Amino acid sequence: MPAFNPLVERLAPPPVPSVFAWGRSYDGSRGPLIDLSQAVPGYPPHPHMLSLLGEMASSTAYCGYGPIEGDSGLRSAYAAHVSQIYGVALTPDNMHITSGCNEAFVSAIMAVAGPGQTVLMTNPFYFNHDTTLAMMGVKMRTVSCHPEDGFVPRVEALAAAVTAEVRALALVSPNNPTGAVYPPDLLLRIFELCRDKDIWLILDETYRDFLPEAGRPPHGLFAQKGWQDRLIGLYSFSKSFCIPGHRLGAITAGPKVVEQVAKVMDNLQICAPRAAQAAVAKALPLLADWREENRREIVRRAEALKAVMATVPDWRVDAVGAYFAFVRHPFQSLESAAVAERLAKQAGILCIPGDYFGEGQQHYLRFAFANADVGTIMTLGDRLREFDSLRSE
Repeated sequence: MPAFNPLVERLAPPPVPSVFAWGRSYDGSRGPLIDLSQAVPGYPPHPHMLSLLGEMASSTAYCGYGPIEGDSGLRSAYAAHVSQIYGVALTPDNMHITSGCNEAFVSAIMAVAGPGQTVLMTNPFYFNHDTTLAMMGVKMRTVSCHPEDGFVPRVEALAAAVTAEVRALALVSPNNPTGAVYPPDLLLRIFELCRDKDIWLILDETYRDFLPEAGRPPHGLFAQKGWQDRLIGLYSFSKSFCIPGHRLGAITAGPKVVEQVAKVMDNLQICAPRAAQAAVAKALPLLADWREENRREIVRRAEALKAVMATVPDWRVDAVGAYFAFVRHPFQSLESAAVAERLAKQAGILCIPGDYFGEGQQHYLRFAFANADVGTIMTLGDRLREFDSLRSE
């Protein structure tokens, strides 16, 4: 057999399928399987969203290729939406629609960094960002985030890590896997650092629609002078509209960045799914109240998780927000993959091991609590208290 690309061959298999396989071994003795693994909305799309998707999918208008940068309807609607969120004036020329936020990240990285160059990230990190860089031959350097800091990075540590070969700093806020929300003043200091060091700031805000407070911009970076030459914002429509299977994301950036991303997209996707683009363009203003109620529901689920975990001895929530909680398990002699596998098989709780998110995270598990309703979350206490077989090992 001919050789494979070594940059791909050396990667581990995708982690989520292995976690699902653990769940298939659960015998149901503790009750229904509780899936806190892959981040998926724990409620269905709005009926109007489904109607729009059906209407657009059945139209011949969206069967052909569309503009590489995205259809004008969604670019315009999203530009107005982002302008309202951040209190700035952005235009469709600042928007590039992608097939999901993972593709937005791939496209942004390819636009700013090449083989042998370096992208700086935090540890823990989102595993798909890590593997994206690895298969491109782009080096990754990480800066550790600590529980005593709420898993947000220290600016001085980031500054110390920026060397001549670093092309960009990639951050996720609200964070995946920890849930940590980076305060606006911290993001401003990080933006100023990137400006001073002459590197790009790539900011993934997939989960920004689930912040604890409504009506407050996540940051003021789009109001900064020259932001177009420094900042690339990423977003996903999947979580807010409950349509991850339709693969729709977006990049907010300067027109020069959009031009470079279009070169990448033309070879990856040509254009994002057009029926979904047309449906979301109409749904953005129409479903605003529904999305706000979902934000409140996710906040309720976060509060429920914090409350129930406080009743379980030795389990500790070190960070929580938006979709995720980073939970410290009590089994010091076991790495997180072993704990997660036994939780799935013995307690019927699916979660992602901390090991999958970076070196030194073996004592953590990622709970995607947004997947489960409040009632289900409240059953975690009993299951974790009964899960004592590991203590004697």
